[in-house]
Amino acid sequence: MYDVTVKTGFAAAHQLRLYDGKYENLHGHNWTAQVTVEADELDNIGVGMDFVKLKERVKKILDRLDYHNINEVPPFDKENPSAENIARWLFLELKNQINTKSIRMKRVEICEMEGCGASYFE
Repeated sequence: MYDVTVKTGFAAAHQLRLYDGKYENLHGHNWTAQVTVEADELDNIGVGMDFVKLKERVKKILDRLDYHNINEVPPFDKENPSAENIARWLFLELKNQINTKSIRMKRVEICEMEGCGASYFE
């Protein structure tokens, strides 16, 4: 079993609905996203999943959030744009694209700032 991990980032604003405190106000972060897939075996050149292709898929999805108010981007126009919900959303979007018989999504971690983040996995 092999894990393949990529890390990338995006800049976006959000506000946490119903949060009792200053984070209910619109504020921004330089977010990071770390994505890990699991491969049962390596291909003929010794790769579980190509880093470049994985990172391109992650970036394409996160571009929907980059330099936006996340609260205005579906599904976060209705769902609270917490790090936990963003991690789950990214995981499920990637799962639909990546999962095969031998490659599976394993974990997505979203960090709002250094030392503060949330992960989603199944």
